[in-house]
Amino acid sequence: MTSLLQICATVSGWSWTLLLSGWLCSTVAASDRPPNVVLFVVDDLGWRDLQCYGSAFHQTPRIDEFAAAGVRFTQAYASCHVCSPTRASLLTGRYPARLGLTDWLPGRKDFAFQKLRNVSTIPHLPLSEVTLAEALREHGYRTAHIGKWHLGEDPHGPLQQGFDVRVPAWNKGWPKVGFHAPFELKGLADKPGDYLTDRLTDEAEKFIEQQRGGPFFLYFSHFAVHDPIEGRADLVGYYEHRRAGLAGTSVAQGPAFILEGNPDDAAPLSRDALTGMLQRPAWQEHRVLPQRTVRIRQQQDNVQFAAMMGALDESFGRIVDCLRRSGLTQNTVVILCSDNGGMSAANFGRPARKIAADQLDTAYSTSNLPLRGGKGWLYEGGIRVPFIVSGPRVRGGGVCDVPVISNDVYPTVLELTGLPARPQQHVDGVSLAGLLRDGVVVPDRDALFWHFPHYSNHGMQSPAWAIRVGDEKLIEYFENGTVQLFDLQADPGEQRDLAALRRDRVAVLRERLYRWRSEVGAKMPGANPEYRETAEIR
Repeated sequence: MTSLLQICATVSGWSWTLLLSGWLCSTVAASDRPPNVVLFVVDDLGWRDLQCYGSAFHQTPRIDEFAAAGVRFTQAYASCHVCSPTRASLLTGRYPARLGLTDWLPGRKDFAFQKLRNVSTIPHLPLSEVTLAEALREHGYRTAHIGKWHLGEDPHGPLQQGFDVRVPAWNKGWPKVGFHAPFELKGLADKPGDYLTDRLTDEAEKFIEQQRGGPFFLYFSHFAVHDPIEGRADLVGYYEHRRAGLAGTSVAQGPAFILEGNPDDAAPLSRDALTGMLQRPAWQEHRVLPQRTVRIRQQQDNVQFAAMMGALDESFGRIVDCLRRSGLTQNTVVILCSDNGGMSAANFGRPARKIAADQLDTAYSTSNLPLRGGKGWLYEGGIRVPFIVSGPRVRGGGVCDVPVISNDVYPTVLELTGLPARPQQHVDGVSLAGLLRDGVVVPDRDALFWHFPHYSNHGMQSPAWAIRVGDEKLIEYFENGTVQLFDLQADPGEQRDLAALRRDRVAVLRERLYRWRSEVGAKMPGANPEYRETAEIR
């Protein structure tokens, strides 16, 4: 044991946990205190925004260290490509369609150029749902929500949904003012020079340090890296220098933007046609372009966003360090995930918005390549996200390719903490504890579903739904019934539509979608009586 401890003395953080995994598990088993839970949710974190997922520009050493000591999922999904529905699924274990909370809150308004009317989403997470926080609190957990809520205004905020502590008293999905002080957020003091990501981390550390007498659940839900895209000054300077050093390398190669259209148009545009349009005068601006096309960022070179990523990584490292200082590392389950894909398309909630050429980094956060699309799209760039778990009884150094989804967090946490399952509550989730322990016990599920009966702020595509079975993924759009079928194993970038070649599989998968719609009560958009056809949106 002396020799092992000498080795461990040279290793910090989660690597230390990995080396002592056998001893720690026996310690946890003998402890009367159930494992703590930290759910670290990042807003708009794209699948390739972390180094351990392939970013060559963003540097995330603390998260990468954590991933190396736990299990990193390569095919994890958000249950929606926008935030509120996914957050509802995390806390309830249910698909957004079953809840009736299918758009960000309060949701996108209708416009005359839409053929369909957006489905009305419910305005808050129903109080009738037994949230993960409530389930844990029933078993003696002290619970805290720090950061972004975006699941309803008071009296439907965190304090009514199972949380003992809420910081700040602000239930919307974005910072009230921005990431630089003054924040004007009730319950969160600030001083000149403060940065929001750092201040929220102060509060999370304070909560952890106060919880040594019993188990706790910390839902640390960052406003970062959602816009406004505002990095901390020291990190912005660092990434400006880093970007200059990478100029001309493979990191900076390829086009800065490509075009995406609406695949559900009567005559959808091919990739070759979209590439040709990008060179024409009418498609040079950054706005909603002719033929319902928009620009999609293709390079990770936004120094403001990279600085936000740097502060986020520091925040995560501080939480890990705080757990270690408090003697809690060996008895805490930590989950890191995102609520949707990275924002590679600009927000056109105001369809007439025009983005100046010198303001692009305020509008386009990141690139999700090799995945297609981004936040607001049912392509992989909009729904595939980072998902990493570590803690007691979780194997170290694992990489898992099994498809999983946000709904699975609830039952997984219950099993990892030794609490009874609530199958009537987390009806759409499955426990991943077997995958986390040994990687052998695969969940008994063969399909994942998405349903978005709305128009997105981040593109001009029609409302749609999707299903993944095995490596096949089908998307069906609601304006004209267009169907796309992709083989994600052979084509993770979703460039080869196989629908015309595999009509039998299209029929089978569509039938599964319709059965699922009936099961969960998914609402469908109806015709927009105010629709009027227009060639351009200004």
